[in-house]
Amino acid sequence: METPYPMANGRRVLIAGASRLVGREILQGLLADDSVAQVHVLARRTPDVRSEKLTNHLVDFRTLPELPPLDEAYLALGTTIKIAGSQLAFRAVDFDANLAVARAAMAAGARRLGLVSAIGADAQSRVFYSRIKGELEAALTTLGPLDALVIARPSMLHGDRARLGQPARPGEYWGLRVSQLLGSLIPANYRAIAARDVARALLARVPAARGRELLLSGDMQPA
Repeated sequence: METPYPMANGRRVLIAGASRLVGREILQGLLADDSVAQVHVLARRTPDVRSEKLTNHLVDFRTLPELPPLDEAYLALGTTIKIAGSQLAFRAVDFDANLAVARAAMAAGARRLGLVSAIGADAQSRVFYSRIKGELEAALTTLGPLDALVIARPSMLHGDRARLGQPARPGEYWGLRVSQLLGSLIPANYRAIAARDVARALLARVPAARGRELLLSGDMQPA
């Protein structure tokens, strides 16, 4: 019987958050990778990217559908409390939606996960943002057997948010300016980092890693 997703001669990959700063770079990298046969995007709106290997799934992240067979997944959903409107709404995106995608991806066969987290992620942190990021990291480690869980903790990001129709974040602007002015005087883990460098690091490590691997911001900075 014919299926909508025939056997792929290559990696079958899922990404959630492809409209975000790092997620967009991950999506572009996957589409350019000849070892990737299928790219499935979970989104609330159809992305403006087109490719023969790309399948868009318009979803409500609170009730995800059954997913096609997968090998790996990238979790790049994220927001800010200002944009979300409340801590509860922020948690619904950064924790609940990412965790739901991870569970659905694993149910579809994915055994390799890549997560865009943040510097300072700590489930015991008194800072709400950092605590939610840390709680998600901890929750992912309890899901079950994985060949690899790669967690990226970037510092302040920089990239073209305007191109994605997103509001500028003053903290990112000043983080980049300070990093440019002080350069090597700032420890590598705290310098502003380009979204594309975070994406490249995840794309390089997720297919090759074994077990849980943590990428600090300095690890992802270009040499």
